[in-house]
Amino acid sequence: MAKKERVGVVVSDKMDKTIVVAIETRVPHPKYRKIMVRTKRYKVHDADNKCSVGDRVRIQETRPLSRDKNWIVAEVIGTK
Repeated sequence: MAKKERVGVVVSDKMDKTIVVAIETRVPHPKYRKIMVRTKRYKVHDADNKCSVGDRVRIQETRPLSRDKNWIVAEVIGTK
């Protein structure tokens, strides 16, 4: 089974070896069909503290690393 991957933007890097990545999805409203932007924030393991706020990153699902951290940085796509 392939591991899930997402692409998002780093919104916080204040924790040690952890970043917060915001991922936007566009979904239509069930009744009015207007496109809405939904944002979900994931805590992601960044072992080398190489990511900074504004970076575009690809994250990959992994085993639970802490109470609310189940993702790791697969690659940094673009820097700010």
